[in-house]
Amino acid sequence: MSGINTAALFTLREQDMEAAALELFHYQYRENALYRAYTDALRRRPSDVRSLEQIPFLPIQFFKTHTVTCGSFEPELVFESSGTTQTINSRHLVKEAALYERSFLAGFERFYGPVSDFVVLGLLPSYLERQHSSLVYMVQDMVKRSGHAASGFYLYEHDKLADRLRELEASGQKTLLIGVTFGLLDFAENHSLQLQNTIVMETGGMKGRREEWTRQQVHAYLRERLGCEHIHAEYGMTELLSQAYSRGNGLFTTPPWMKVLVRDENDPFQLSKANASGVINVVDLANVYSCAFIATEDIGRLHDEGSFEVLGRLDNSALRGCSLMVS
Repeated sequence: MSGINTAALFTLREQDMEAAALELFHYQYRENALYRAYTDALRRRPSDVRSLEQIPFLPIQFFKTHTVTCGSFEPELVFESSGTTQTINSRHLVKEAALYERSFLAGFERFYGPVSDFVVLGLLPSYLERQHSSLVYMVQDMVKRSGHAASGFYLYEHDKLADRLRELEASGQKTLLIGVTFGLLDFAENHSLQLQNTIVMETGGMKGRREEWTRQQVHAYLRERLGCEHIHAEYGMTELLSQAYSRGNGLFTTPPWMKVLVRDENDPFQLSKANASGVINVVDLANVYSCAFIATEDIGRLHDEGSFEVLGRLDNSALRGCSLMVS
């Protein structure tokens, strides 16, 4: 047993998050040989870990070089990062597909309401052209759960997508257009729309397909071309099972079973002061059977109310599909 009731995980109250995280830390220290070795190498004794801030965060690079699991199991899903031809991809072995599905569905619906209210349109070129994408799996499941015949994926059929969006706007149908950044920019470059009933959500990712822009530049351009008041965004990655969402202005909010901390670039145990920038550490309690405590290579800023923004990437870290350059 994990010590975490996965059935109740997604109804977790925010005030119970720390206790649940500590319980999961002790389970993963026992069951995850890699995480135990890393914690021991830091000379961090589990008996001394009494707060969330004292929990060691595993560098995300280990997903490229090691199998990160609690015990041995046959995974129902294997996710791989997009990477580039010059990088080694991360691999995330997911024990239970249903756990991932509950996580992304509960997270999305917490911020946006039932998926069945939306026509879901996915604009994910390159991701659709490879296997083992966690993003494609998520959007594919949401397309199915939406129950609308108009829901579906678009690869490079920009004219067809524009026509479909105009039809949906004319009917007043709530729509989610979720796309990788370069795909949305390519689409907006050739089509000017006025989207009042459509949530446009970018998931990051230039992947060398376009000149790198800051998130502010991306959102300003998309707002102008697509006629949206706000551009929404999703923050997730191959190594996680949960997502944070931004409803505009680049500020992300997490669900109660997910939390972001920001640490000093040079000290893995020194948390950055409020509103100061640092390296993003993510607690994702849905990662019951891999590692719930991940030190990313993203630079961010944590705000007083718990929201955060992503500013860029650590120097010399590998280019990832979700990166956007810092302004």
